[in-house]
Amino acid sequence: MMGALRLVWMLLRIAVLMTRGVISLRRFSMRTPQQQQDAIRDWSQRMLRACRVEIETRGQLQPPPCLLAINHVSWLDIIALNAIQPTRFVAKSDIDRWPLLGTLARGADTLFIERERPRDAMRVMHHMAEALRQGQRLSVFPEGTTSDGREILPLHANLFQAAVSSCTPVQPVLLRYLDARSGRYARAPAYVGDETMLGTLWRMACAGPLRVQIQFLSALENTDRRALSGAVKSALSQALASAHNAALGKHGPLQSPPASP
Repeated sequence: MMGALRLVWMLLRIAVLMTRGVISLRRFSMRTPQQQQDAIRDWSQRMLRACRVEIETRGQLQPPPCLLAINHVSWLDIIALNAIQPTRFVAKSDIDRWPLLGTLARGADTLFIERERPRDAMRVMHHMAEALRQGQRLSVFPEGTTSDGREILPLHANLFQAAVSSCTPVQPVLLRYLDARSGRYARAPAYVGDETMLGTLWRMACAGPLRVQIQFLSALENTDRRALSGAVKSALSQALASAHNAALGKHGPLQSPPASP
C-alpha cells in the first residue's frame, strides 16, 4: 500500500516538473549560457528529489574541454549528471521520440545518434569533435545500452574518435545506485532490456530512499580510439570492482529487489 501511494505521489511530482520544463523551454533561448546551465541543474535536482534520490560525488570533474565516458544504468543517469554539472550529451535517437523527455533533451542541445546508420555516426562524430575543439564538455554512454549496474559492458570505440581527433582528454565516470540508508547496491533504478519506466518507478517507490554515487576517475588520453576505449573500460571495471568488494566486506551479500508490477 505504501509503495502504491509513493508511486502516485512520485508520478504527480514528475509530471509537474516535466510540464514546467517544457514550458520553460519557450524562453530558454533568451537566457545566457550560465542561466541555462543553472536552470538545467535546478530542474535536475528537483527531479531527483521527486524520485527520492540523493547525490554523492567522489573525485574531481575534469575541466573542459573533455569527454565524459559514463557507464549506463538508468534513465536517471542524465538527470543525475546534470544535477552536478550540466553538459551536452550524446544519446541514442530513441530518446528523441520519448514524450516530453525527448523535448527536454532537445532543449538541452543533446546530440542524437542513429547507431545503426554509419553515415549518421560520422555526422555526430564530426559535431562532437568540433564541440570539443570549441572548448565544450561532452558526455557519452559508450556501452550503448544499459546494464543493471553490476558490470561494465563492452564499449563502442567509435565514440572515442572525436576525443582522438581533437586531442581531448577522456574522463571515465562511474555511476552506482545505492540504498541511501545502508549503502548497499540498489537494483531499483536500473532500466534494462524490456523494462519500463513505470516498472522502474514502482521498484523505486517500494524501496527506501536511494543515493546515486558519481565517481569521477582520472582523465585518460591516447591517439588510438581502440586503445582509449580499452583503457576507459579497464578504469571503470576496476573502480566498480573496488566499490563492490568494499561494500561486500561491509554489508555482506546483495539482496534481491522487489518485482515490478
